[in-house]
Parts: sequence; structure tokens; C-alpha cells
Amino acid sequence: MQIKIYLLACITLLLSLPLRADVVRPALIEISLYTSGAIEIEIRASVEALLTGINGRYKNTVEAPNADEYDRLRKLEASELEQAFKGFHQTLLDGVDVKLDDESVVLNLAAVEIPEPGYTKVPRISVIKLVGKVGERNRKQLTWYYPQRFGDHASRVRQVDEANELWHWSDHQWIKQDVYTAAYPLDEIFTRQSWWQVFKSYGVAGFQHIVPLGMDHILFVLGIFLLSRHMKPLFWQVTMFTLAHSITLTLSMLDIVSLPARIVEPLIALSIAYVAIENLFGENIKTRRLWIVFAFGLLHGMGFASMLAEFGMPKDSFALALISFNVGIEFGQLAVIAIAWLALSAWIRDEAFYRRLVVLPVSVLISLVGLYWFWERLEWMSWG
Repeated sequence: MQIKIYLLACITLLLSLPLRADVVRPALIEISLYTSGAIEIEIRASVEALLTGINGRYKNTVEAPNADEYDRLRKLEASELEQAFKGFHQTLLDGVDVKLDDESVVLNLAAVEIPEPGYTKVPRISVIKLVGKVGERNRKQLTWYYPQRFGDHASRVRQVDEANELWHWSDHQWIKQDVYTAAYPLDEIFTRQSWWQVFKSYGVAGFQHIVPLGMDHILFVLGIFLLSRHMKPLFWQVTMFTLAHSITLTLSMLDIVSLPARIVEPLIALSIAYVAIENLFGENIKTRRLWIVFAFGLLHGMGFASMLAEFGMPKDSFALALISFNVGIEFGQLAVIAIAWLALSAWIRDEAFYRRLVVLPVSVLISLVGLYWFWERLEWMSWG
């Protein structure tokens, strides 16, 4: 009876996975303050998410009550979406706030740049430009507020000396609560983040890109785990996957390699289905399996890179941030493996019974989810 309860719980968990994986991504905000007193703010965000109230509360857009409206908006032409967004202009202006010292700046909406829909399985990122005037007197600090109901965001500030054609960027602040940013000092050159602050910030981002946000990658790692309970096969598969995604993550962030999302996303889904299906026909690791895991790892690395690129990278700590993000990913993978071992493996000793009761049914479920995602992400009509 206890075994049946465990198995039922595992199957229920897998069946509860969203069939459309669309991560809610944070907004990227850049604030430029000029010596002339002008201020410009660029908000890179999903207009569709803003209009439907889909924010950081949802790990996946399909979890939102108005997910259907979100899907409808993401298919609109740029001009149609821009028209729909006009009613939100004042809501946006009333919601955000930028303060110089303790004085709020009056902002106006200067432009909204919305790209054509393209491949709609990846969020369309629009650019919203706000402007204001603050005068030329010296200011000591700047704080920024972007309400939590609009979503999580990463922000940074640029001080621009127009006369001498000089500028200087601050580091990013990643805000996940309904609070103002920490003050950006304006009466001194921005202080660089310590190595520990960079390591912590990007390490946490990497971990969260696996747990809880990376459902694609969770299922892939789970498929790897299910092949065998012995440490050697698991070690070699994880090693090949880690090496591969580290290579393409680095090359993608250096703008050396790139593939369009309409190719990467369906193939990532196919990788999930493949490793799960192979679990049904073999119990031992083969060299071919390792090279296939490596090849799929290259694709997953490009998926990691798309998220990291949107978050932004510190120019002076690029290598450290990249390494930290990778470390976070590895800890995320280890967390998935540890949870899978406790939930699926630790309580069954008999290998044949474990394979019949856990490996086969769970692999079937994972393969079905992967195949559905693959078909759904192909989006045949967008290839024309």
C-alpha cells in the first residue's frame, strides 16, 4: 500500500507539469542620468505580461488565470499590440517612480518599441522609453521603484557626462520584492560589487534557472537519473551534460555561437523525450548515450544563455559572473538528483521492482511531456 501511494504521488507530480513551458522573465531596466539634467529610462519587458498581470508570482505563464489572453496577445502584430498597450500607458507611469535624493521625478512616455511576433514560444521583449527633466543641480543619490505587480526586474544606472563624453554604469540590482532599489550614489563613481556579491547574485540566478524555473532542464536531468541507480553511469552523464552546456553558455555569452530560439527550444524538448525513451530500452550506459547527452547539453547551454543575456552581465566581472552562474546551475542539478533519489529511489531496494514500478512509468510520462512540448514548440505556421 505504501509503495502504491509513493508511485501515485510521483505520477501525479509529473502529470501536474504544465504542458506549455513559458518562463516568466524579469524586466531589464536601464536608467541614464545626464549632466544636463535629463533622465532617460529604458524598460525591456514583455508588454503582453504587463497587460495581463503575469508577473513573478507565476513560475510559468500557463499557471496564470488569464494565460489564454496572454497567448492571444503574443500573436498580435506589433502595431496591434502597441494599440492595445495604449490603455496601459498611464498605469505604467503611475506605478513606477524614480527619486533623486527624496524628490520624485515627473516621467513621460517617449516611445514604445514592439517587435513583430516571430517565434511566439519565447517571450517577445519590447522596449518602453520614459523621459524626465531634473535640472542641473547636484544630486547625491537615485532610487528606483518598479512595482511587484509588474514583475521582477534587474536595474542599473548610467551617469553621463555629456561635455566630456564620459559615462559610467553601475552594477545591476535584481529586485524580487515590492521595494525601491538600494540607493545608487551620484556624487561618486559607482562602487564595484565585491567578488562575493557577484558570485552570490549570479550563483542564485543559475540555481533558480534550474529550481524552480527550469522545468525543461529538471525533466532532462531526471531522465538522466532514471537510467541507472549506480553512481558511475550518473556521474558520466552529468559530467558530459555539464561540460557541454558550459561550452555553449560561454560561447553564446561571448557572441561566438548562436542559434535562433525556434530551433533551440523544440530540440531541447526533443532531448527530454529522447533520454526518457531510451530509458525504456536499456538499463546500462553506452558510449553512444554519453555523446548524445553531450550533444543535447550543447543545446541546453544556449537555453541557459538566453536567460543570462536578459539578466545582463557586469563588464568588469564578466568571467566571475559566468562561472558563478554555472556553479548555480550545477547546484540546481544536484538538488534535482537529490530530490529524485529521496522521492523515487531511496525506498526501493529490489532493482527489477524499481525498474518496473518507477523507471518505466515515469520515463513514459517524461517522454510524453517532452514529445508534446516538441510538437507544440515547432509552431509550424511561424516557419514561413
